[in-house]
Formats: sequence, structure tokens, C-alpha cells
Amino acid sequence: MPRPLRVAIVGSGPAGIYAADALLKSQVAAEPGVSIDIFERMPAPFGLIRYGVAPDHPRIKGIITALHQVLDKPQIRLFGNVDYGTDISLDDLRAFYDGVIFATGAMADRALSLPGIDLDGSYGAADFVSWYDGHPDVPRTWPLEAEKVAVLGVGNVALDIARVLAKTADELLPTEIPPNVYEGLKANRAKEIHVFGRRGPAQAKFSPMELRELDHSPNIEVIVDPEDIDYDEGSIATRRGNKQADMVAKTLENWAIRDVGDRPHKLFLHFFESPVEILGEDGKVVGLRTERTELDGTGNVKGTSTFKTWDVGAVYRAVGYLSDKLPKLPWDLDSGTVPDEGGRVMQETGEHLQSTYVTGWIRRGPVGLIGHTKGDANETVANLLDDYANGRLHTPATPGPEAVDAFLAERNVRFTTWDGWYKLDAAEKALGAPEGRERVKLVEREDMLRASGA
Repeated sequence: MPRPLRVAIVGSGPAGIYAADALLKSQVAAEPGVSIDIFERMPAPFGLIRYGVAPDHPRIKGIITALHQVLDKPQIRLFGNVDYGTDISLDDLRAFYDGVIFATGAMADRALSLPGIDLDGSYGAADFVSWYDGHPDVPRTWPLEAEKVAVLGVGNVALDIARVLAKTADELLPTEIPPNVYEGLKANRAKEIHVFGRRGPAQAKFSPMELRELDHSPNIEVIVDPEDIDYDEGSIATRRGNKQADMVAKTLENWAIRDVGDRPHKLFLHFFESPVEILGEDGKVVGLRTERTELDGTGNVKGTSTFKTWDVGAVYRAVGYLSDKLPKLPWDLDSGTVPDEGGRVMQETGEHLQSTYVTGWIRRGPVGLIGHTKGDANETVANLLDDYANGRLHTPATPGPEAVDAFLAERNVRFTTWDGWYKLDAAEKALGAPEGRERVKLVEREDMLRASGA
């Protein structure tokens, strides 16, 4: 009787779990069957959903429910706290599996070449998000001394950062934020947040719902300058062809024409301001210099040689994430992705690296919403199954599932399991219950391992 197809997936965020789901829904899953092991470097699964989504976004966190149902399937095993490249290599994975799918995300900040970017008080979005999301590998404290703060970028991550900085700690307390984050936010002195985009309202990358959420806080007064509401032919075409862009522009227009209210924290959304320098004194951020831009007819902008200095004590850049290079895989330095064709990893020679695949952000870069990842996973899995059907996969030396457990035990790797996630989940919910909160996130890796029964 033929054995099941053995597949390893590296990364347990949406990309990896959608790939597992696609495998389970394939004809191969019925006969001869599939056996999937998911490797995750964190002790807990769900990747970006757990460590990249703002705590006051329970709606997006609800995606975990659907992912949960996939990981509950008996054909899937989870190996948490296992770091690819340190605890297990590509050669190791090849010994156990017919195919390997890399579905790692992006947790580092894309570089921004700007004078003053290295000053004290200049921060990357990814680091701040990891702090307020309770990531175990970042410091437990965050300096929040600045009363006026600049956020560079007009995407949803910029909105998350601006919103977390502008809300009060008590507003965020009902969420899953851990005690160290609550204490940090209580000390936050920010009263003015300035979000900067170098192009216009029609080019902003906000989601309409996320944008409108800014205005729901009793503490945040959202302010848009009427002079920043401007469109050229390219912008009008964008609005006509993109319903979301049109909704975002309408929301911004409505905010621009209303009277400014008296909510205590002011959040300014600035357009047509291109950052040119972060200003410093004694090594610390003291301001931001921008150049006014104007539309050129195509929806793009050009500089006007009119400059303005903004009095701010901290600058957060939210200009995109970057994936970490994966050992033993080809790498495109510019895009921060693994070169591929249809999810098949491609070598410099133009040949497919046998039995090796990518999906999600490591494949196409950190763009798009979580839902876009599903189509990506389906294409990658379809090509893996095509290679399987046509005899193009290699044959692993020890495909039995027990060989993986023996390997990790021999290496003394303390790994967590799917059952362990249920234990950790229960422990976090128990921490939240006395305060009437759904959960309180455990931060220390050792605490997570202990609660998971690693």
C-alpha cells in the first residue's frame, strides 16, 4: 500500500495554514493521503495574526478561528519553538519529506534612506508592533517620552501605530495586551500624532474600515487639512477604478470639512508632504523636515522646493516589512523574497530547486491583505501536487513521522505541539478571566514553553 505524501511547511501563519488546507482538500488527501508537519520558530502558532495585528483588532484576530479548524485536522502536526536554520536544516527536512513549503513571513523593517534615520527616537514600525503585541524576542519596555510624534507612511500599519500611540492605556486594557505593555502605554506622553504621506488622498493605502476606526475613539480627534484634498486625472481614474480608494478619499474629505472637536489627543493626517530629513540635537530626534509635493497629472507627485519643519520628538517609519533570508535558499536582495515560478523555488541556473516551494510574503513580498494569501497557497500547492503526480519529487530517506520526533529529541529541541497550544490558550484565558478580559498574552518564551508543556 503506498504511503501518504509527506510535506513539511515552515511557518504557521495564514500562508502556511492555507497551504496545509489546500493539501487536505486535494484528491491526493483521499488516496494515498497526506501527512503534514508544520514547523514554527515561535512557541505559539498563527504568525502575523498573533504578532503583527494590533490588539484592538479582534475582528482580524477572528481569522484564527478558521485557521484553528485546519490545525485541528488529524493529518497535521505542529512543531513549535523549532527554528529553521538553527534547529533543523533543509537537508534534514529533505530526509523526512517529499516536499517542503516555506511560508515564513516578514518581521523586519524595510530600510529607509533618510538623513537622521539612526537618531535616538527614530523607530521602525515592526519593532514597535512586536513590542505592543508581546513578542518574546524584543525588549519589554518602549520609550514613549515624546509629546509630538511623526509616523511616516499611509498604509494600515501606519494607522495601527498612530492609533495605539493616540489611544490611552485604559482604552487598550480590555484587549490581550500583556502587563508590561499596559504599564508602558500608561507612561506614554504623546498628545499629537502626525501621519505623513508624500502623495494624495487617492493614493493612500488605508483600508476604508481601518481608517474609519480612527474616529471611533473618544480620545482621538482626527484632523485633515482641506488643502490636502486634491486630485488630478490619475487620481480621479484611481477613484473610479478602485472602490476602496474612493471610500478612503470620501472619508478624508468629510474629515477635512468638519469643525475640529475637543477630544484630547490630536491625530493629523498630512498628504503631499515628503520626508527629507529627521532633525536631531545631541543624537536625539527633535524634528522632521518635509518637502511639499504636488500632483503631476498621473497620480504621482513632484517636489515643489517648499520645505517645512515639524516639531516632533519621535519618528516611526511604516514603509514596509522585509523578510529574513532563509539559509540554503536562493535570495532576491532587492525584493527580500525567494525567486520562484508558480511557487516553485528557482535557482540561478533557471532550474527548479527540487521538492522546494514558497508561498505568502516570502514569495511575493509583504503586500496585500491576509485573504490574498489563500490564492497564493492554492497555486503553490497545485504545482507541488503536479510535481508529485509526474514523479518530479525526490524520495526522502526516512519518511516515517516518528523519525522527526526522534531527530528533535536527539538534538534536545524543546518543541511545542498543537495540544500544547490548547494548554497555552487556556493559560492565557485564565490570566484574563479575573479582569473580565478574553485573555492576557504570555510574553516570556520560557513561560510560553512551560504553559505549553514543551
